[in-house]
Amino acid sequence: MLTSIKTNNFDGCKSKELGMMYFRVAIVLFGAQLIMGLIAAIQFVVPGFLFEILDFSVARMVHINALVIWMLYAMIGSVYYLMPDETGIETVGIGIGKLAFWVLTLAVSIVVLVYIFVQVGAGTEFSIWFIHEGREYLEAPRWADIGITIVVLTFYANVFLTFMKGKRTGIMMVLVADLMALSGLYLAGMFFTDNISMDQFWWWWVIHLWVEATWEVFVGALAAYALIKILGAKREIVEMWLWIEVLMLFGSGILGLGHHYFWIGTPEYWWEIGALFSALEPVPLVAMFVHVFYDWGKENGIAIAKGEKPTEMKNSPAITWILLNAFGNFLGAGVWGFFHTLPQVNIYTHGTQFTAAHGHLAFFGAYATILIAMMYIGLQGAHGIEKLKSTFSSKMAAILISFGVMGMTIALTTAGYEQILVERAELGATWNAYFTAQNLPWYIQAQAWRAVMGVITLIGFVFLVWDMLNIDKRKTQKI
Repeated sequence: MLTSIKTNNFDGCKSKELGMMYFRVAIVLFGAQLIMGLIAAIQFVVPGFLFEILDFSVARMVHINALVIWMLYAMIGSVYYLMPDETGIETVGIGIGKLAFWVLTLAVSIVVLVYIFVQVGAGTEFSIWFIHEGREYLEAPRWADIGITIVVLTFYANVFLTFMKGKRTGIMMVLVADLMALSGLYLAGMFFTDNISMDQFWWWWVIHLWVEATWEVFVGALAAYALIKILGAKREIVEMWLWIEVLMLFGSGILGLGHHYFWIGTPEYWWEIGALFSALEPVPLVAMFVHVFYDWGKENGIAIAKGEKPTEMKNSPAITWILLNAFGNFLGAGVWGFFHTLPQVNIYTHGTQFTAAHGHLAFFGAYATILIAMMYIGLQGAHGIEKLKSTFSSKMAAILISFGVMGMTIALTTAGYEQILVERAELGATWNAYFTAQNLPWYIQAQAWRAVMGVITLIGFVFLVWDMLNIDKRKTQKI
């Protein structure tokens, strides 16, 4: 999907070329995620839309799984892209890395086709192995689970061996440790237990701890690399905050997971522990951005005062998405996460549209933004552009996608508020209360606005793809 790569712009670096291969698939899956999400949003308002062709449960399943997989592709692509810069050498095992890419892409294609055309199966071992496992967010069939594990382990082997052979920067040290946890935690979702509380316990380790600990640290490493690459940030500053983030996230991420535990039969003390620590996760990343931009502005101010040329941003579209990452992470993971996970509030908000509001803004703000920034960095290198400037298309993409996601978040928050008042507080959380709340004007209007904002987000995505496809026309000079 992204434009073709010219090897000479990467000076023959096969690792960066491999990274761009992952970016291409990621942007396609990103588009699929948005389309399926819009279909599901329309079905909330018009329940008969595509009935018995693409039911809501299937559209939602593809929407969520495409989200996770496109981000996984972009994460792997980002590491393959930055690794030669950080280690000073070519990535080892490029051949097996490319093989793993094609295996993963084939597996993802088959799984998506099965989701859409087969959709459901009987509750048998065959369905678990070849259709989907029926566990929310972890629907991949067992054979795909095993394939994904092998691909990720192959990727980790490439990262680890390259790290051991080349330079060992702080960014690479954090990535090596984090990717080990990222690979290992996925295994927690690959087995079942007869006890539903225990099964849900391990399920949450993948669904939330995978994201709240390993993904947040990963984002910190990407942000540190991007700030050095674009702004010339001091390595010691970004790596200092990166290590603080590791300390806080691996601690707060694990303990913050506890705000789910009470609802699956674990002790009540997890309420307070989970609510407190889950709110601390975005703090170090935001602090890193503030520190770097403060120093950058201060140094440029001094340079201007001395009559010297200030340091320019080398990639304006990427820095736009990095700034959106700082704000989006704080709002989505921090503010929206915090105000509905406090025990006294969560007893009413749990399982309502508040959760969906938090999820939409947190995934976009914390992950999508930084991964789009990395794609722009990759495209800049691929086309040999010394200074990549923003265009009308890149600005419209950032504005419309951000506005659309924020609009969806507000709409879903409104729907959740209506559920709390009517379904939970007034009518006592019965089945009758649930269906009553679903048919009240606030809820219906909020879901309609969510669909409208989904259209705006999709239009922003079209601008994003158009800008990326035409990036070669903005070439100024070779690197």
